[in-house]
Amino acid sequence: MARGTLYLIVGPSGAGKDTLLDGAKARLGDADDIVFAKRVITRPADAGGEDHEAMSEGDFDRAVENGAFLLHWASHGLHYGIPGRYGNDLRAGADVVANVSRAVLNEARERFQPVRIVNITAPRAVLRERLLARGREDADAVERRLARADAYRVEGTDVITIQNDKPLDEGVGALVSVLTHRPAA
Repeated sequence: MARGTLYLIVGPSGAGKDTLLDGAKARLGDADDIVFAKRVITRPADAGGEDHEAMSEGDFDRAVENGAFLLHWASHGLHYGIPGRYGNDLRAGADVVANVSRAVLNEARERFQPVRIVNITAPRAVLRERLLARGREDADAVERRLARADAYRVEGTDVITIQNDKPLDEGVGALVSVLTHRPAA
């Protein structure tokens, strides 16, 4: 049986990664050959935002020491991990879709094959507008976040970029097209 593809979803804050992922999950329903990974995050389960598995920092550190994650990283004061159980899905031939930090792309490329990177982005003005609308940060913090976004270049033959500045349905359709290997409608 062929090994499944690891799809790594990346992009700057405000690009709409979670929104497109939620839309793709809804469209693809219960597909047996596509698995959407649920991240482990060191924040309370009821903190809002994405559906995740909550873990304390101490438990997270022990999980890292025990090799419990396919990939893990720290960002914005939190720790994130993709549970190792998704490796079983890959070995069984299913494709696994995971929202990750751009900082782990080279490690993932070295450790897993095949890998496809889906870079979801939007023009800087759109990112700024979305980040300000979220109301989590002041204007200075938003500008610092945008500067960090500008510093990262996601490049390579394994990268597919989705420009998420059109109606939601189009962005979701583009992601579904990538994940199902079919041209967008």
